[in-house]
Amino acid sequence: MNEPDRSTESTALVALRGVSFAYEEGPPVLTGLDFAVHEGRALALLGRNGSGKTTLMRLLSGGLRPHAGRLTLGGEPVRYDRGGLTRLRTTVQLVVQDPDDQLFAASVAQDVSFGPLNLGLSDAEVRSRVGEALAALDIAALADRPTHLLSYGQRKRAAIAGAVAMRPRVLILDEPTAGLDPDGQERLLATLDRLRAAGTTVLMATHDVDLALRWADEVALLTPGGVHTGPAAATLARTELLRQAGLRLPWGVAAASVLRARGLLAESAAGPRTAEELAALTE
Repeated sequence: MNEPDRSTESTALVALRGVSFAYEEGPPVLTGLDFAVHEGRALALLGRNGSGKTTLMRLLSGGLRPHAGRLTLGGEPVRYDRGGLTRLRTTVQLVVQDPDDQLFAASVAQDVSFGPLNLGLSDAEVRSRVGEALAALDIAALADRPTHLLSYGQRKRAAIAGAVAMRPRVLILDEPTAGLDPDGQERLLATLDRLRAAGTTVLMATHDVDLALRWADEVALLTPGGVHTGPAAATLARTELLRQAGLRLPWGVAAASVLRARGLLAESAAGPRTAEELAALTE
């Protein structure tokens, strides 16, 4: 059973209500799922392979249609016609894990312009959005670069820029740090911080519990019994729930437990989320 949504906000930006889905001739992937994304949150979605993370994200973005239940946008059911899906995709954008599944145009700027052009915007507005998105992802210098000559990290940024150019209120990222070196991960997280500061709500699917503890305000754990959503630190300290989700305890949670047991951290104090925060606590 899904845990109740504890948000104080009355209406989610986008939500799945009582949703069930199965692929053709396959077993159910999601059954009776309730899941909501609220404005201003950094939400990490975690679960074992095959738990339904990618399916859930595609349902949220309109790439899949639920067999039962409904998708809502601002509290209103989404219509799966051209107008309804256009309205959804100007609010919610999904960036898939492999950028090569998303990039197809000859140059970075051409690729990033594809979505805005399909909205029927003026050339001036399209250029403005492309420039804004490239600057946000720190790849303005790559505007004319052929996409097939980009590094993997640059391709990741270009794919995200294409979504950002749509100016979505919700940006959904499937394993955005996968395949990036530590410097690339840090640069991407800094970019996400800037997007959030500018008003974009971000949902990130990841297997990395340490990243989720560090980055997210809230986490959603997909288990065989349903989805469990709550504050990041408290939810990622629930060892039985983590076991059900096929995840390990984050090192920051374990470190906080040791520090509290030795009287080095007050019970009410937040535990370390990074190595730097741990070092600062022990100085």
